[in-house]
Amino acid sequence: MTVDIAAATSFLATHGRLLDRRLLALQLGEADPSAALAAVDGYRNPDGGYGWGLEPDLRAPESQPGGALHAFEVFEDVAPATTPHAAELCDWLATVTLPDGGLPFALPVADPAGCAPFWAEADPSVSTLQSTAFVAGTALRVAAHDPAVAAHPWLATATRYCLDAIAAATTAPPAIELCFAIRFLDAAHDTHPAAAELLDHLGTFIPDDGLVPVTGGADDEWMRPLDFAPTPDRPARKLFSQKVIDVDLRRLADRQQDDGGWHVDFASYSPAATLDWRGYMTVRAMSILRHNSAG
Repeated sequence: MTVDIAAATSFLATHGRLLDRRLLALQLGEADPSAALAAVDGYRNPDGGYGWGLEPDLRAPESQPGGALHAFEVFEDVAPATTPHAAELCDWLATVTLPDGGLPFALPVADPAGCAPFWAEADPSVSTLQSTAFVAGTALRVAAHDPAVAAHPWLATATRYCLDAIAAATTAPPAIELCFAIRFLDAAHDTHPAAAELLDHLGTFIPDDGLVPVTGGADDEWMRPLDFAPTPDRPARKLFSQKVIDVDLRRLADRQQDDGGWHVDFASYSPAATLDWRGYMTVRAMSILRHNSAG
């Protein structure tokens, strides 16, 4: 597997957000974490949450669970560096957590311009496993190197909600929810003994080829093995044969475009979001391929 690093860098210079350019430079050892942290601060609100299009299809300024996911992704990427903004994000999440311990899919927006309907029309009074798992799972990976996040009571509450919701699942969750639930369990595996059995339980819903179609998505939209288990030597990898992982790694490497960037296989809801997702995916693809070729 080979990728053109110079072409990817040029793609981001031409089309990418400053945040993604900083993250790729960090990944390549050409910048320190402070630059990426400064870039993500541009999406931060005074309440401690994140909005302003940090989730590319949710361009409203209000702080959102989707914004929290992407902020925690940055806080994970800068490890072992930490920022007090991570624990402050947990503070904000505690203020929008519902009484059952879960997060709503999205909170109300004043102006839905540029926002995907599934974000703008979400019910803010109902918790969802998808939103809680995508935030809590990434927060758990941050907690592995940030004691303030690890000790935060919001994380314990959200983790308990996810474990209980997953244990109660008797049928296959929708593909994206299944993906985030598995990634949550992969992160929880190190600190919560119940996660191992639950990971096996969710694994029964994944076919042998590792491909789970996204109902209602684009024609070629699937959750794929590297969506569920992007990192080698983690518990979620046991759900897939090495052959299936190798096929998906080759597919990912081959998807680098002539302009140096990667596409996503789902629809975007504004021209800006299309480019933002391509930049995000370019950084993600480079990270997955580099991690899986290490050693």
